[in-house]
Amino acid sequence: MIESGMTTMLDRAEAAHCTVCCCTLANKILMVLFMVLLVFAILFGNLVTLAVVLGTKHFHTPQGYLKASLAVADLAVGIFVVPLSVYAEIYLMVTDSVPEWTSYNSQLVSFHPCNVIGPIFAGCTLVSITTIFLLTIERSIAVLRPLHKDSVITRKRTTILIVLSWVGSFFLAVSPMVFSREIALEYNSCSRMCNYALGTISEFPSQAWNILLLFPAFDFTLLGGTVVINIISLSSIRQHSKRRKHLAEAECQSTSKPTFSDIKAAKTIGTLTVAFTASFTPIAVFVVGNVLGNKWCNFSFFAFWILATNSCWNVIIYSVRDQKFRLCAHKLLSPFQRRDTTKT
Repeated sequence: MIESGMTTMLDRAEAAHCTVCCCTLANKILMVLFMVLLVFAILFGNLVTLAVVLGTKHFHTPQGYLKASLAVADLAVGIFVVPLSVYAEIYLMVTDSVPEWTSYNSQLVSFHPCNVIGPIFAGCTLVSITTIFLLTIERSIAVLRPLHKDSVITRKRTTILIVLSWVGSFFLAVSPMVFSREIALEYNSCSRMCNYALGTISEFPSQAWNILLLFPAFDFTLLGGTVVINIISLSSIRQHSKRRKHLAEAECQSTSKPTFSDIKAAKTIGTLTVAFTASFTPIAVFVVGNVLGNKWCNFSFFAFWILATNSCWNVIIYSVRDQKFRLCAHKLLSPFQRRDTTKT
């Protein structure tokens, strides 16, 4: 989400021919094909998730609301963020010249698409992190304090937390432009995305440096807390599994123990946390390195697009880990399968 240094049109043209994704025509075609397939994967996967969660009474729970919020954030990436990159790269490939708006940052033109797309990508990424954190909190309460789950975790409280997470995340996403005149947005020739960049100066001032470091600081704080809470919850599940056999033998089942569905859900959220941490870590490393003055052009492309692909992972994780979700998704898609069978 951050790139430093102003780049002229000539610099962009040279970068476009030197980066690993665009050094040959075959690489350009593969890159565009990857982007297009990613759009369809994000849209299909998250629309299925929303249809299952909103259309099945079983998922009308605080956990279901949080999963729906996560799906909407991922869906926004597939609707707004990736298609702009597809348009810019197809335009470059067909005309052999970049779109005019990619040659300037947002401070040099009256309207720049990245003024909208950049904060959307940053905001949705932050929403995903906060939502996974809230999912982890919700599951930890269900595992560690099962008797208090229904009284502590309510739909109303969950809805309020979801709204606050969206408002707070997008406020943080626009804060670099609000609190610093040195920071702008541009379509970067390395990452092939809208990134934060410097406006009309060549070096990071201390204020801009501190503002841009808010992103990795905030993200790693939440991710670190999420990992710790997951470790505590999984440790509790492990201890419960060891005791369950002894309790069954003594015929003394305790009502204060988490249910099997709560345990399965906690493991699913743990998997989500690992997947998101793996996809976000390259971005965090790049942001810190970029603020310190490192360009890392090729690395930035892979870092940003690894993060973008995370938007289609969740439905795969749900399908593998959650049997009820898998059955509902299969039931939802079965009418289309029947139509194809009838036609053939």
